[in-house]
Amino acid sequence: MGTDVSQMSVGENENINTIQGSTVLKNYVDSVSLLERLHRLLLDMLKWELDSAGHTQVNNIQALLLYNIGDSEMSAGELRSRGHYLGSNVSYNLKKLVQCGYIHHERSVEDRRSVRVRLTPAGHSIRKLVCEMYTRQSKLLKEAGVLGSEEFTALNISLMALENFWQSQLNRRS
Repeated sequence: MGTDVSQMSVGENENINTIQGSTVLKNYVDSVSLLERLHRLLLDMLKWELDSAGHTQVNNIQALLLYNIGDSEMSAGELRSRGHYLGSNVSYNLKKLVQCGYIHHERSVEDRRSVRVRLTPAGHSIRKLVCEMYTRQSKLLKEAGVLGSEEFTALNISLMALENFWQSQLNRRS
């Protein structure tokens, strides 16, 4: 019988080490917390890159959105289905990116409710900035001996297993 961490009080969370089977539970909770912190740090790094390059019209979330669109043309629904973004946030951010000239949008001929988006040259410029940051950081990680290709492969396998588990849990509830 497992412990439902979401139902634990703050005091119980502080004493998580004393729960039966706590090694797996503690490691799981620590991993989830680390994922949250890493995402926030990634957004902070993107904000720093944008600020350093003088890009004030686009925020870190929007830069990540531009990066993930890449050379594709897609709908807001496709972006949401990829699992990167919440519905209202995608619509709001796409609207802002269109207004600022980072994205072209076009209504679908088949379904007038659907809008297809693709990057403008300005959008590609932001995507390039994110690509350069990722390239620079991956080289620094490897050169410093922190994480190389093999470590990232193992990390990604673990993260995909967690993603698949969470998705299966959601699918069981649908």
